[in-house]
Amino acid sequence: MGGPAGWVSIAFPAILFLYFLGLMPQVALAPVLGGIDWVPSLGIRLAVLLDGLSMTFALLITGIGLAVTLYSARYLGDHPDYPRFVCYLLMFMVGMLGLVLSDDLIMLFVFWEVTTISSYLLIGFNADSAKSRRSALQALLVTGTGGLAMLGGMIILGNVAGTFQLSQILTMGDEIRAHPWYMAILLLVLAGTFTKSAQVPFHFWLPNAMAAPTPVSAYLHSATMVKAGVFLMARMNPTLGGTDAWFWILTLFGGVTAVFASVMAMRQTDIKQVLAYTTLMALGTLTMFIGAGTHYAIMAAMTFLVVHSLYKAALFLMIGIVDHATGTREAGVLGGLSKAMPLTGLAAALAAISMAGIPPMVGFIGKEFMYKAGLGLEGFGAFWVTMMAFAASVLMFAVGGIVALKPFRGDLRPTPHAPHEGPWPMLAGPLVLGALSLIFGLVPGVLGHYLVGPATHAVFGEVRPVELYLWGGINMALILSLLTFLAGWLVYRRHEAIRARLAAIEARSRVDFDAGWDRLLDGFKAFAAWLTGLIQTGSLQRYMAVTFATFVVLVGGTYILKGAFQAGLSLSTDGVHPVQWAVLGLIATGAILTVWTHSRMTAVAAMGVVGIGVALIFIMFSAPDVAITQLLVEVLVVVLVSLAMLRLPYLPRRSKMVFRTGHAVIAGGMGLVTTFLTISVLASDFDRRLTTYFEATSYPEAFGRNIVNVILVDFRALDTFGEITVVAIAAIAAFALLRGAPPRRKHEEES
Repeated sequence: MGGPAGWVSIAFPAILFLYFLGLMPQVALAPVLGGIDWVPSLGIRLAVLLDGLSMTFALLITGIGLAVTLYSARYLGDHPDYPRFVCYLLMFMVGMLGLVLSDDLIMLFVFWEVTTISSYLLIGFNADSAKSRRSALQALLVTGTGGLAMLGGMIILGNVAGTFQLSQILTMGDEIRAHPWYMAILLLVLAGTFTKSAQVPFHFWLPNAMAAPTPVSAYLHSATMVKAGVFLMARMNPTLGGTDAWFWILTLFGGVTAVFASVMAMRQTDIKQVLAYTTLMALGTLTMFIGAGTHYAIMAAMTFLVVHSLYKAALFLMIGIVDHATGTREAGVLGGLSKAMPLTGLAAALAAISMAGIPPMVGFIGKEFMYKAGLGLEGFGAFWVTMMAFAASVLMFAVGGIVALKPFRGDLRPTPHAPHEGPWPMLAGPLVLGALSLIFGLVPGVLGHYLVGPATHAVFGEVRPVELYLWGGINMALILSLLTFLAGWLVYRRHEAIRARLAAIEARSRVDFDAGWDRLLDGFKAFAAWLTGLIQTGSLQRYMAVTFATFVVLVGGTYILKGAFQAGLSLSTDGVHPVQWAVLGLIATGAILTVWTHSRMTAVAAMGVVGIGVALIFIMFSAPDVAITQLLVEVLVVVLVSLAMLRLPYLPRRSKMVFRTGHAVIAGGMGLVTTFLTISVLASDFDRRLTTYFEATSYPEAFGRNIVNVILVDFRALDTFGEITVVAIAAIAAFALLRGAPPRRKHEEES
């Protein structure tokens, strides 16, 4: 059972599950709010919003997490890196809980990225496998890129709303939907949710993530992580929903994802891959019904959310037992396992019947309400949503037979290992989850009162009656259900021929999203190589020229566009002492000589003259400390650079005047822009708060009359110590560099 790590991993979700279970009656009446300030200056809080939606997710995260950790303790307990696996899994669990409980947009994003990073670590847990590493990196890049876009949307949303607190933003839907930035917010937020929940065309990372260990697949990619995007869409429905853009984007993408994934599930032979694509189907269905936005549609989405989590986690855990016991997951190889694995077959049957939507399982209730919600819409929306839901349900009926009926019925087939029943820690989870699908189907009122009802109220934005029932009489939804059973059975009977046909179509198709991702990465790498070759030339002159030219263009251009130059400073020369004119002449002479000369040594000496002139100005204006520092720096620079140049190899003199003219233009631009900056600063109002503080406290508190010295030695002592350390390290490095330089060759000396 994995030793202490295993028992800790089991106890942690168990305690949390019981805690949230105890809060259910309270949350069913009213949301629970709380929190503490995190970054008060930015208005960011570690705030919790526990309402029906977050309670439903919290119970799924901890409850299914308990089943998964119990399963993992036996499945991976003897793995040498099992404690590392537990750390990753619990980090992911905490990230998901923080995400769904967040009442602050920035806090939500932080936990969103925790799930992204922890899922990357979990998918790539088998780090020796190149497939695992590629799949983990792909998931990280796709979901991480979407997360960055979503962060932009959240920042805009927070600024538009004037707060980052979700409980307040959820009450400002009309104001935000009417704002000019609404469409930008919507598209950026949906970019994050669509990549996280693997909507077409971002779907390809999810099937590849099946390279992770089976418990990871059961937890991350059926019940929790991929539903983070669904959670955020549901959470934002009161704020961003209710518009045509919201309706059509979500219903179109969700419907296409649901049907496309169902078709691709029929194409697979590896049962784990089949389940991966059925997860895509569920995510597309949830997205579609959240986009539909009616009370019935939201109720159907919340019901199906629970339904899918129960049966999909059970099926993933079941196939892990089958793989562990037989050594294969191939649908064409497996058969007759019910004789050797009756309990596993029972768990598979319960979960698959719920997935197929057959009464009395809760899956039937979820499917019925989806049909009722689709039929309740208007116009083309009613046709689209109902037909997409019908097509996906037909294919899911067939897939249920493929993953749970075919492997267990008939005669026992030969497998790589002799099949045997799984141990109780691995069986407990799928059996309990399958039993819950049956119990909630027989007693739907409990599910409706404590989970679906409060979650629907939170997503829909207002309280309306929610009543789940197994039998609603003979109506159009029931007729569609009967047609689903008939069509699904026919598809199941012909699934091998359909699979062969789909394989032939796929072989001829040029559309391959996964290969397209590789080509996209190759394109980025090629562009990066080209850009690096363009910029990283190895020439220090070019680096400096590009840096300074960029500064001149951007800062100078901003000055021109914004009219930021402050002309209020008087530039009168009255009162300038002749000595000061002489110093200015010295500085100007040094600068001109630096630009004009072709000798490096002369240029270094001329730059030293400029520095000494600046030091003289400091002395004239009563800043001897700064002047001494300036003199010290100038002397060291001249000496060190001169010594370094003596050790450098000889380079022929370049005399291309166009090249030097370009440098002169850049230097002149730097001088002008810097001068404008200085004049603008001097012309603006001077904030004397710090000056006054240092003047008033330097002598009474630090016992020093030289304010500059007091600032450096007392008020900013650690800063000064750091600067001294940096200077000392630089001096030691310069000494080592000069001492260790190889002697010049004879022909270099002659040159």
